[in-house]
Amino acid sequence: MGAMLEVTNLMVFFENALALNDLGIEVSEGEIVAVLGSNSAGKTTLMNTVSGLIVDMKKKEDRRGGVRITVMGSLKFNNEEILHLKPSERVKKGIVLSQERHPIFRDSDVTENLKIAGYLRNRREVKERVSLVFDLFPVLKHLRRRRAGLLSGGEQQMLAIGIALVAKPILLLMDEPLLGLSPLLQADLAKAIKQIREQGITVLVTEQFARPLIPIIDRGYVVENGMLVFSGSRDELSENPEVKAAYLGM
Repeated sequence: MGAMLEVTNLMVFFENALALNDLGIEVSEGEIVAVLGSNSAGKTTLMNTVSGLIVDMKKKEDRRGGVRITVMGSLKFNNEEILHLKPSERVKKGIVLSQERHPIFRDSDVTENLKIAGYLRNRREVKERVSLVFDLFPVLKHLRRRRAGLLSGGEQQMLAIGIALVAKPILLLMDEPLLGLSPLLQADLAKAIKQIREQGITVLVTEQFARPLIPIIDRGYVVENGMLVFSGSRDELSENPEVKAAYLGM
């Protein structure tokens, strides 16, 4: 049995610019794996490719005669090739992307936002998942009647992760969840990610500044200009002088 997620020789071109160059990563069941990289490293492109959003982006661009997007390589989830599957098909298989920041419905309250996310699930499941989210993020429980648009950045980020959890992921994708949060909230969120894994959910997370994540990850990859430059265990990452200087602020 291979890894849960196997990305092999992944190439993504936007017109003639190369966003991901022959990238390979894998994530095994029960792991928390980080992909570290600076702003234009290709982290979001990777997440959009794994979640399938790139398939939608490509269709839109093809329709408008916009930027040509080309995706090549292999993307396997539980040994099944999914590179060209629609995002909704991937969600049904359990691959869910936590969209950074903005909750879906700014005028609906926190609880409504969470319930809407469970449209593929039955009511009992949704109720269970919503109470799991409130256990993970007690702050949201206190704010459950508040309109999503009135939440602070950190609260919106918790809600965005909560929304992804209600969709019942097997593999949760988190694109820069710590971005713009205070050190205190970053530590809270890292703790929550660890608790999410305890629910039997595998996590792939991208980040630019990785120090708060290092204690909770199993392994990590470093990507620069769309290419893999380093990979290793948590200890190997935190002992590598270049990784320390660039991504851990040490």
